[in-house]
Amino acid sequence: MEGDVTMPEFGFLRLPDVLKIIPVSSATWYNGIRAGRFPKGVRITGNTVGWRVQDIKALVRKIEEEASENA
Repeated sequence: MEGDVTMPEFGFLRLPDVLKIIPVSSATWYNGIRAGRFPKGVRITGNTVGWRVQDIKALVRKIEEEASENA
């Protein structure tokens, strides 16, 4: 599939890659962070922010679990 992201076992993902995995707008993503639905990023250097791979994997599992409960 075009736009697929291969997620490493550990490390960080930048926002464009996170939004390929969790397909929402950046505004929705940041609103979700403020609301506590999505994980906060980690400042890596200066203006560089990344999200821990393990946090994104946990979010994907949570979304899948909620979807199966509501099915």
